[in-house]
Amino acid sequence: MNIYFDTMHLYYLAQYLPVARELEARGHSCTFVVYRSNEAELQKVLEQVIAEEKLTCLWVESAAAARECYLDNRPTWLITGNRMDNLDAIHAYSKTALMQHGIGPKACYYDVSASQTSLRFVEGPHRLQRLQEQFPGATFIDSGYAKLDPLVRGELHGFDLAELGLDPRKPTLLYAPTFYPSSIECLPADFPAQIAGCNLLVKPHFFTYIKSAYRKQRKRLQQWDTYSNVYVAKLSQHSLLQFMANADILISDASSALFEFIALDKPAIWCDFYKLRWSYRGIFKFRFNKRLDSDLKYFGEVATRVSAPTDLLAAIKLNLEKPNHMRPQRLAYTEKMVGTVDGNCSIRIADQLEANCNMNSRDNSATDTATKKSTLG
Repeated sequence: MNIYFDTMHLYYLAQYLPVARELEARGHSCTFVVYRSNEAELQKVLEQVIAEEKLTCLWVESAAAARECYLDNRPTWLITGNRMDNLDAIHAYSKTALMQHGIGPKACYYDVSASQTSLRFVEGPHRLQRLQEQFPGATFIDSGYAKLDPLVRGELHGFDLAELGLDPRKPTLLYAPTFYPSSIECLPADFPAQIAGCNLLVKPHFFTYIKSAYRKQRKRLQQWDTYSNVYVAKLSQHSLLQFMANADILISDASSALFEFIALDKPAIWCDFYKLRWSYRGIFKFRFNKRLDSDLKYFGEVATRVSAPTDLLAAIKLNLEKPNHMRPQRLAYTEKMVGTVDGNCSIRIADQLEANCNMNSRDNSATDTATKKSTLG
């Protein structure tokens, strides 16, 4: 098979790579279609990562150019990490599959299935049931979350903290906020000084680095980066996985990182406070509510909820002293919201792509049995 991965953003790679490695090990060809950046620094980073990962790459200038690429080259499968509309022409030659780039509580997790891909791989019975109810004509397969496979298998390890300038004897906190709505600007400039007894790894969302709207977030990161107990991720460090391997506790907000981290059976803190644009406040709060899905409520079931920055230090202390105080909830909700965490998610996805490589892209009936089997584990 010839499989193309639509890589609109660098951070899609963490989800794609375990699947691509599995497919390549089986003798299939994998090509990453990567969108060029107009920013010289970002383009340099993209080229650096592609080279380091030794990926076969096709560069495109836009979504329209990517579409022409797929129509011209006619891959067996086109894998996308986000919504892609008007697929009929592509389906004349190729099958399509959606592997959403995150498992967070934003409404887009469900909305992207409005694009009629041949298959969508999903994480856990809760998401499977909701998607089937919302899109009864589509085919969904509960494969689990492939991004975590390298960590679960023990193939990926954390950083050497000393090489990052940190103290390996200290407990390590990982702060991994999303770009919007984010908690970054709500935390004080001297936050690292308040947790001087801990290392602080900071891994923001990719958009925090590259979009002008989040320059105040970057300013806060620059302030924190002056402290000796802090390491702020570089743009080229596109994956959260290695940071999660080092961390004893995760601190996050409305980010997929929280579900990912508790799936490793580690404690997390949910910052349920956000810096909102004026257009999301007061009478416009409905926009905030629309952006976030009701799944956000499950964060409070698996993580220590903090409603104000002033309460964060107490939550850190609690989870350092009692890391297993929410362990039963973590285990239960991991199965519900993330699915099977056994290191074999990418294997299940590769199996399904192989099994369905000859299916009619407009007729999903061929995968009905496979869907039921994968749902049952």
